[in-house]
Amino acid sequence: MTRDSGDGAAAGTENGQPVADADSLLRLNNIEVLYDDVILVLRGLSLEVGEGKIAALLGSNGAGKTTTLKAISGLLHVEDGEVTDGTIVFDGEEIQGTDAHRIVEMGIFQVLEGRRVFEHLTVQENLAAGAYTRRDRRAADSDVQKVFHYFPALAERRRQTAGHLSGGEQQMLALGRALMASPRMMLLDEPSLGLAPILVESIFEIVERINREEGTTILLVEQNARLALSVADYGYVMEGGRVVLEGTADELRDNEDVKEFYLGLGDGGRRSYRDVKHYRRRKRWLS
Repeated sequence: MTRDSGDGAAAGTENGQPVADADSLLRLNNIEVLYDDVILVLRGLSLEVGEGKIAALLGSNGAGKTTTLKAISGLLHVEDGEVTDGTIVFDGEEIQGTDAHRIVEMGIFQVLEGRRVFEHLTVQENLAAGAYTRRDRRAADSDVQKVFHYFPALAERRRQTAGHLSGGEQQMLALGRALMASPRMMLLDEPSLGLAPILVESIFEIVERINREEGTTILLVEQNARLALSVADYGYVMEGGRVVLEGTADELRDNEDVKEFYLGLGDGGRRSYRDVKHYRRRKRWLS
């Protein structure tokens, strides 16, 4: 399932600042996120995702990965959070502070951690809910068959209530519901969480197929770094609300510190990526 990393998804930096990539669909420029007017979670975070690419966002619990997705999707306000500095640019338009429903209409759909299906609705009704912002109802109805193409198990259970599905089937339904929105970009938060290893492999294979066959751009938050880097073109490692390392998927897989902290291939002598003394912090993080 290892991908060719191609030409990458970000353009790097110049004088400590991100250099815009003409092919970038999404660009975060030095954003800060504050919760409850007190807690600073993201501290000048910058990243880019190229159109039609998969970017992986890696890091330990509390690094700010989920907050990053919610800043993009407009869901910060649910937890009294807000973007207090920097810009989030999607397809050339600044979207920080935009209402979540408008962001869905623009083509960004977040699949939340923990699946969050409508348990008392059927599979078919859950899929219909995913298309609620679409005006082309006939095309939306035909897209149900597309979902069943990717997830045959859902076709067999289309009249079953979602609460009676297995964890793996609920994750399939969550992804299928996202597809029903016909997104240009999907934000996936821990799609492997709580699933058996064989199901995790299957889910990631389908994510890769959706990207390849539909051209859907994907920003993936995932604890399973090995699998995330196997499907990603580019990756970012976060610590303490900042990006501390970035590179193509191949570069990150070959990085000794990434191997130790996130791939489980080191000596286990260090507990945090912050303990690495030789990685370079960008100038903007020190200001």
